[in-house]
Amino acid sequence: MSGRVHGGPDQRGVPLHDFSTNSNACGPCPVALAAVARAEATQYPDASYIALREQLATFHGLPVQRIVLAASASEFIFRVTAVVARQGGLGVWLPPHSYGDYAQAARAHGLQPTADPEGAALRWACDPSSPLGTAHAGLQALTASSAAVTVLDRAYEPLRLSGALGLDDAQLQTVWQLYTPNKALGLTGVRAAYAVAPMGSDELIDALEALCPSWPIGAHGVAMLRAWTSLEAQAWLARSLATLRDWKARQVALCESWGWRYLPSHANFFCARPALPATLTLEQALHDLRAQGIKLRDAASFGLPGHVRISVQPPAAQASLSQAWLQLSRKTA
Repeated sequence: MSGRVHGGPDQRGVPLHDFSTNSNACGPCPVALAAVARAEATQYPDASYIALREQLATFHGLPVQRIVLAASASEFIFRVTAVVARQGGLGVWLPPHSYGDYAQAARAHGLQPTADPEGAALRWACDPSSPLGTAHAGLQALTASSAAVTVLDRAYEPLRLSGALGLDDAQLQTVWQLYTPNKALGLTGVRAAYAVAPMGSDELIDALEALCPSWPIGAHGVAMLRAWTSLEAQAWLARSLATLRDWKARQVALCESWGWRYLPSHANFFCARPALPATLTLEQALHDLRAQGIKLRDAASFGLPGHVRISVQPPAAQASLSQAWLQLSRKTA
């Protein structure tokens, strides 16, 4: 049985109010949802994905050869780690707090964590980062000339609510850029992702394609990615960011009113340290909230014990969390 920790549905089913995953709470995007509903599930997609690759390449203004498709971000994480290991790579550099699959893939393929990015064959970055939603410290240094494979996970770039990525276009051309639009579109149940390869990465692209199974993306994933590039979906996303900013301000103020310590974030999620009654542990509090249909993500697995990662949710969900938390606080007072 897998020991990995993730947000979202669990043994209790789908939470009534899910603050534990970072999907766009304004979703699903109507255009993308309609496209997925129309997907022809009785047929295989084109095995070469020509139309999809061309559409993504046009969207990014890049040659189609630089688009590498993946079944999901996690699948790409494991595949690129496998390629680096097969090519003799020994070390991996991980951000201090990061998505668990980076380390899981490294363990699976025998790469050892190193404290020195320059000594790593594979380096991971994420901006806005997870779980903190902050800028990746030292990101520019990772783009300097090096034999390492550097992957910038841009899962939350489309959900950035403030700040800006600290790389110019020339620096971006030196790193792999991993995109997972299902979060921004509010369709995390549809699995599909892609990466933009750096310039001059033909050999690594070929190695990644050699390890890729046939049809990594199903008909529904193809439909979602094609909808992602549409003007309608991008306009909907832009409107949703304005809503999310308002909801986030409300939610941060609410948490701070309970005495929670908010850690500043640029994304549609943030970490906070709850002010717990003396008689209650964080594990007990989260268990009690889950029993009431509210799920928050314990950030201990990210190396932040005593903290939760909490995604921005609509006012109705915030009101339910407020009622449940105040009830819990009174009960243990």
